[in-house]
Amino acid sequence: MKKVLTLVSMFAFAAIVACGPSAEEKAAAEKAKLDSIAAAEAEKMKADSIAAAEAEKMKADSIAAAEAEKMKADSIAKAEEEAKNKSAKPKKKQEPKAGSGKGSGGNGQPNTDVKAGQGKG
Repeated sequence: MKKVLTLVSMFAFAAIVACGPSAEEKAAAEKAKLDSIAAAEAEKMKADSIAAAEAEKMKADSIAAAEAEKMKADSIAKAEEEAKNKSAKPKKKQEPKAGSGKGSGGNGQPNTDVKAGQGKG
């Protein structure tokens, strides 16, 4: 009876071992796991790269907006300064006095100092 019982237990052990995954199946499962990890890392690196590029673009846009705002403020300040300078020093146009224009001799009289060959007008 001991021999039969030993024989049955050996067959049962062999059947249990045979039902488990083979070495090839274990290797394939391990390879799939490593591939999955590598794909996840690649996806994370891609997302990080995109986020860094977007952050850099936002920084550049912010700098450009600040420069535009500064230029606008400088332009306004310059215009205000010019307006202040114009109001502080009003320029008068010198209008010709009556009779002092071309063809007159002053005091509203016609020009009598005509050189030879010039004529009167």
